[in-house]
Amino acid sequence: MPDDEKTPEEQEREQQQQQKKKKGQQGSRRFLDSITTMSDDAAGGRFWRKQKLGSRDYSLEERNAEAGDGEGRGGGGSINEGVSTEYRTYKRRWFGLAQLTLMNIIVSWDWMTFAPVASHAASYYDVNESTINWISTAFFLAFVAVFPISIAILHRGPKLAFMTAAVLILIGNWIRYAGATKKSGGNVAHAMAGEIVIGFAQPFILAAPTRYSDLWFTNRGRVAATALTSLANPFGAALGQLITPLWVSKPSDVSNMVLYVSILSTVCCVPAFFVPAKPPTPVGPASETPKLSLRASVGVISSSLEIWLLLIPFSIYVGFFNSISTLLNQMLNPYGFSDDEAGIGGAILIVVGLIASAISSPIIDRTKSFLFAIKLLVPAIGISYLVFIWMPQTRDLAGPYVVLAILGASSFALVPVALEYLIELSHPLSPEVTSTIAWAGGQLFGAIFTIISDALIEGPNANPPKHMKRALVFQAVIALVVMPIPLCLGLFGRQDKIALRRIHSDEEVRPRTVVTTNP
Repeated sequence: MPDDEKTPEEQEREQQQQQKKKKGQQGSRRFLDSITTMSDDAAGGRFWRKQKLGSRDYSLEERNAEAGDGEGRGGGGSINEGVSTEYRTYKRRWFGLAQLTLMNIIVSWDWMTFAPVASHAASYYDVNESTINWISTAFFLAFVAVFPISIAILHRGPKLAFMTAAVLILIGNWIRYAGATKKSGGNVAHAMAGEIVIGFAQPFILAAPTRYSDLWFTNRGRVAATALTSLANPFGAALGQLITPLWVSKPSDVSNMVLYVSILSTVCCVPAFFVPAKPPTPVGPASETPKLSLRASVGVISSSLEIWLLLIPFSIYVGFFNSISTLLNQMLNPYGFSDDEAGIGGAILIVVGLIASAISSPIIDRTKSFLFAIKLLVPAIGISYLVFIWMPQTRDLAGPYVVLAILGASSFALVPVALEYLIELSHPLSPEVTSTIAWAGGQLFGAIFTIISDALIEGPNANPPKHMKRALVFQAVIALVVMPIPLCLGLFGRQDKIALRRIHSDEEVRPRTVVTTNP
């Protein structure tokens, strides 16, 4: 139709369409240019590039302008023009989540290889039980030794961290088996060296859940995703405590047990090399917010009182959980409990905790009541350690099992809440910074508490011989001392310091965005 025959409304509409098309073509060229410099990978960037994943060095408005009309990419105009911005979540995120869960399970099972059968392992390697405890302690210290490296690698994106952990787990397991090929006895040096190498792997995956959930999930699913992958780690310990005693009934069985664990570890690690590096497009505003550099992050953490009010108790309670998981058999055995009964107690500690976290995490995801949950769960943990002092002396299964169930439920429910709340308090720090520091503190305290508790074991002439009541008193006292620390969050006129910064950054843009799900 000639222009002079068109109505004014039709002419105006045609001009708007031409301007939008022109802008989209220009934006598409800029977008393609930026993608070319960032990556050759259609999935969103090679993981070894210097630029870290998930934070482009420009604003959200510029990102939207780049997308143009981008019908296939979910653009739709800039925020300034009042046009919706479409963010997409991708089904492929579940593959990475499943792999991260598997690797957290197996690395923790590797840690618990010898502790549930400490007496048989000591006989097999011809050492005392304290040496077996030191193998577990070395695992904790290995985490602390390499956690700065893991922060730097996770800062680039989770895929390289997955691959690094997989390689280290494979090497460590087969080093251990190289010293356990004979049923007549093994080489404890191989066991120690392999355990240390596996310990080097742990920070790359134990600290990855918050980084992965920030990159792939919206704020309606991050707590649940972090809970699933983080709590897979103690679930692996529960499997080790339950299954390892079934495989080992005498010292010569240790050889086959180490082989079985090595095979399982190999199977669980291979898929790590096929995990997508990052989503093709950001899943939400917070995931593309430019993050502070590592150097700036250290400055923010060191000067934030609120972060330390949560970091300190989190690290201490994780340390005690690691210690009690390592020494539970030795805490219960002197009072007539068998290795199997102690293993079931450890499984109750973890399985009940997993159930509690599975219930609480979706609720926290919806309500965002992080602080209320923390102030409810921390006292429950402290009181549980206090009551547990007298449970082994009952010589009855009910008492220890009930207290371990309460301790597990409160501890496991706290983990994802505390990790996600640390990220909220520290936003726009990259998530791996606070989570890795928190876990490193937990591993360090786990090593310290295990060493101290081992030193507090009574002698063979005590009644009963080699009981650990002094160690139980020690952990209860420390747990109660740190209990008031997180309860101070938001008090003394510092309510403004506990704002949910990442959630607020999402909500500022949410009215102008559309979220969809793609393969």
